[in-house]
Amino acid sequence: MKTFVLLALVAACSAAVFKVPTTQSGSLRAKLISEGKYQNFLAAQHAARIEQLNSGSQPFVDYYDDFYLGNITLGTPAQPATIVLDTGSSNLWVIDAACNTQACNGYPDSGYKKQKFDTTKSSTFTKETRKFSIQYGSGSCNGYLGTDTVSFGGLTIKTQEFGVATHLAEVFGYQPVDGILGLGWPALAVDKVTPPMQNLLPQLDAQLFTVWLDRKLTISQGGSGGLITYGAIDTTNCDSQITYVPLTAKTYWQFALDGFAVGTFSETKKDQVISDTGTSWLGAPNTVVSAIVKQTKATFDWSSELYTVDCSTMQTQPDLIFTIGGTKYNVKSVEYILDLQLGGGKCALAVFSMGSGGFGPSWILGDTFIRQYCNIYDIGNAQIGFAQAHHSF
Repeated sequence: MKTFVLLALVAACSAAVFKVPTTQSGSLRAKLISEGKYQNFLAAQHAARIEQLNSGSQPFVDYYDDFYLGNITLGTPAQPATIVLDTGSSNLWVIDAACNTQACNGYPDSGYKKQKFDTTKSSTFTKETRKFSIQYGSGSCNGYLGTDTVSFGGLTIKTQEFGVATHLAEVFGYQPVDGILGLGWPALAVDKVTPPMQNLLPQLDAQLFTVWLDRKLTISQGGSGGLITYGAIDTTNCDSQITYVPLTAKTYWQFALDGFAVGTFSETKKDQVISDTGTSWLGAPNTVVSAIVKQTKATFDWSSELYTVDCSTMQTQPDLIFTIGGTKYNVKSVEYILDLQLGGGKCALAVFSMGSGGFGPSWILGDTFIRQYCNIYDIGNAQIGFAQAHHSF
């Protein structure tokens, strides 16, 4: 993994619009597969999920693969941290410098040394007596809450409440991250903490932010990842034609999906869906995943626990067509078929099953969808917009 450069304030449209480059972590799956370590990793994840069943879970998040990162600073003087920019959760947390487990320090073969937050070196940090614990889809973290100055992309929050993690799930030790910055709604926040985005709103021209994710030819390598624009619509990387739909809940960025089609399969069924920058792939109901598998002639690879197709078909497979608010959004096969270096000319379908039952969303439109369409997260009007993303290839 590469060490990521600090975010810089660039070409702001006005004093209250901030454009911040993001970086891409690279695919953990591809890295572990190439090193022959993926089967052991899957076994550890299965054990972790069994443990989760006994403790409950919170956001739908798939953190153990490719995701998009930003840099922040905390405290006085400022200490850096590289975090996941995640619209699928609402809390900010970083790693406590006092935590010396392997997960907190980072595994040597991850290629990344964790940047931990030393609360004793910040003159503005205030420790709270309250504890925090968050259960994600791939693991948990817990510790205590505190307040301090938080800055990113030229924006500063003088008093932000956040978690200081004293324990991390093993999966986080493999990734080049020092924490997570949730961009979801306050109702989703654990311990009723006010999310950073809500604290930033008074500083912005418009109460929204735009996410544009760049496309990668080699998904495993990471590097520059895209741009997040606070306070304005990204008119450089996103098409001028934007279609908005109202949110159906102000927890996740949740809205209604009217229908879905792939090849000869189609269904008109109103489901709940969320837009989630913290999930790499597309999460869909079992019946839809089965339909995608059938239409693409994919087969299940038991060793990697992935559906695969011949890489030679990457550009000729049918589009995934989502109907949202009466508008059809086509996701090309180059977005949902990925070369993870499985070998044998096989590429992976970037879809996973959401299972059935429960009262949460039935779909997750993760980075696979967001790369195709810029997402405009409009907090002020409780809506989400979609615009065709511009790419160089």
